[in-house]
Amino acid sequence: MQFWHFLQQNNTLALMLFAFIGLIVGSFLNLVIYRTPLIIMQQWRIDSIQFLQSQPDIPASLTTPINNIISNNERLSLFKSLSHCAKCRHQISWYENIPLISWIALKGRCSYCHQDISRRYPLVELATALLSAMVIYQMGVQVLTLFTLIFVWCLIVLAGIDFETRYLPDKLTYPLAGIGLAINSQGLLVSPAQSILGLIIGYLSLWIVAQLFYLIFKKQGMAEGDFKLLAALGAWLGVLMLPLIILLSSLLGSVIGIMLLFKNKESRSFAFGPYLAIAGILVLLYGSTTMQWYLNLSLY
Repeated sequence: MQFWHFLQQNNTLALMLFAFIGLIVGSFLNLVIYRTPLIIMQQWRIDSIQFLQSQPDIPASLTTPINNIISNNERLSLFKSLSHCAKCRHQISWYENIPLISWIALKGRCSYCHQDISRRYPLVELATALLSAMVIYQMGVQVLTLFTLIFVWCLIVLAGIDFETRYLPDKLTYPLAGIGLAINSQGLLVSPAQSILGLIIGYLSLWIVAQLFYLIFKKQGMAEGDFKLLAALGAWLGVLMLPLIILLSSLLGSVIGIMLLFKNKESRSFAFGPYLAIAGILVLLYGSTTMQWYLNLSLY
């Protein structure tokens, strides 16, 4: 407790400490971003073969070879499996896994196969460090800040996964929404009523847009993961912040989407989750200030 009070009295030290913690956490977030989709895909394969084996009209001679292939695959885990190069499977030593420093020292290449290591790794580590320090700067050292750090870290993971796979896992969005409802049941960020309405309206607002898009164009324009992510943001930040989140994410998505389109010169599926996540973080840090500025402006 003395150290906690000491951090509260020394803002610079607190910023440096949580930036350092952010670097370490960012390294773990990279692991989560990379492995979570693989773990989910592996579980889908297991569930699928188990379902097929339970069907009486499908002979075992058809499912047994597939089951043997799936059974021989290494079971993936966030904690048990050792880190390795995604391209050559070289096991990464501890000194090759130091956040940010190792990537710079290795010049962005694997020490064994010399293939490029994705720039996502240092970017996520640096972003996590900077955003962690920004949360401390805006909110100070308090218990609520620890919850908001978890919120920010989860959004970084969801943004990274959606950007690379176009998928927002339920196993992350559901707990994020549940934690938001739990902390706001005590009115820590917004009132319980605002949190519940934020969850419901956050989901329904994008769901209605997606249904209208389907009725007009006869194709899916938005995945359900986006509805669930906005619902989670509503549970954390409240219903009154939803318009600002949607506005910011739409602006970010439009600008960055156009830039990526000109760069790639080809049509590509659009991941909206990263922009929702970025907007959620911005609203967490500056939403109240922005709303107050807008209200003051509207009075003139």
